[in-house]
Amino acid sequence: MRINAAVLDRLDADFVVRPLDLADPAPGEVLIEIAGVGLCHTDLAVQHGHLPFPFPAVVGHEGSGVVRAVGAKVTKVSVGDRVVATFNSCGTCDQCTAGAPSYCARFMELNFGGVRADGTAGLHDDGTALGCNFFGQSSFATHALAHEVNVVKVPDNVPLELLGPLGCGVQTGAGAVLNSLACPQGSSLLVTGGGAVGLSAVLAAAVRDLATVIVVEPVAARRRLALDLGATHAIDPADGPIAEQVRAIAPTGVAFALDTTAVGSVIDGVIGSLAQRGVFGMVGVPADPTATLSVGLIEMQARGLSFKGIVEGDSNPDVFIPRLIELYQTGRFPFDRLVTTMPLAKINDAIAAQARGEVVKVVLLPD
Repeated sequence: MRINAAVLDRLDADFVVRPLDLADPAPGEVLIEIAGVGLCHTDLAVQHGHLPFPFPAVVGHEGSGVVRAVGAKVTKVSVGDRVVATFNSCGTCDQCTAGAPSYCARFMELNFGGVRADGTAGLHDDGTALGCNFFGQSSFATHALAHEVNVVKVPDNVPLELLGPLGCGVQTGAGAVLNSLACPQGSSLLVTGGGAVGLSAVLAAAVRDLATVIVVEPVAARRRLALDLGATHAIDPADGPIAEQVRAIAPTGVAFALDTTAVGSVIDGVIGSLAQRGVFGMVGVPADPTATLSVGLIEMQARGLSFKGIVEGDSNPDVFIPRLIELYQTGRFPFDRLVTTMPLAKINDAIAAQARGEVVKVVLLPD
């Protein structure tokens, strides 16, 4: 079928919205008419070469919409169902069968390979194959092919166009607090970065009723929003070393920390902010894919520190996304306060606005 999609023709290029040809769903695939798609830092990591993906390409991985067709053997959803598309996984490896699909043994291949399961391209531009199947969906488009394993059916009484970020950014931040770090009620948490992932962590901290939640963020409007959403403190890194500012609030340090920046100097401040036996979780994608974590081995041992790499908030989307929606419906998880909607045709303007800190999470609405 003929669709419109935002295409990256080459590294560091702007997105160009133009018509493409989308294949029919193969066995196990689901055709979604996109209602909205979140703009995530991971999409921009592909744009600038920080993550591998073949060009020309269609990315986008926080799609939500309505199922318009299903391939053979699909039983999980039917035509007309409202769904959120999330990351792809094999469903059969040890991690998937243990309920931890974000650590799927084939995660990189299935989410960044740029082709369908049979090696073909689902998207073509005048006969030229495009990199597709990004996170099992490539949803910067009016329609996308996803997979039975990476779609989650959602209720009718929630705003479908806003739900896409639950499939990645919101799921990652909230899951980091509720699943990965499993911060107990009354504990302390430091969040570095007040973007969509960091502020989703703040929302989850409010759900879990943490006693101290400190957000480090250079943009004043985002610091104010963090306090509005449940943070107890918001600090500006320009006001001094992060560890000094954190310890002025929590003299013995924080029990948990979540970094969303992957910036070395920030991470140094995080480590200095941890209490004895503190746990450091990291979800940020570094600009340099060869970047390493540097911490003194004696310091790590003597202080009893733990490091945890986090993918997708350790979420099982079939369980966790419905949980987040239930929290949203009861008013306890107002993730919609992070969202600004813009037309898909304005995707480059949306990227610029997000980079300037004018918006937190853009959801693009196809024309």
